[in-house]
Amino acid sequence: MIITGMEHFQSVCKKKLVEWYNTHYPINEHRMAHIELDNVFVVWSCKTLQNYKCLVSTTVSGDGIYAEYTYNGDKQELYEDIYKKLQNTCHTEE
Repeated sequence: MIITGMEHFQSVCKKKLVEWYNTHYPINEHRMAHIELDNVFVVWSCKTLQNYKCLVSTTVSGDGIYAEYTYNGDKQELYEDIYKKLQNTCHTEE
């Protein structure tokens, strides 16, 4: 895989999350159908030297899915880490 720029990298990451989601995430009360590229957005991305990093998530309410993609430019490899939010707690004291 050869990444040609930030826009290309973000596009690849969004496509990879759609592929993963539609293959691995169950259809349930939060998701009634497969997602498409319009359901994925970039949270943050950067490029340092020949490496890229991109954090993406979905617009599906309540799914808690969050993905991190890292492109190693030396090896031309893309690494994918998928996370799910398990809890959201507000703390007002130590």
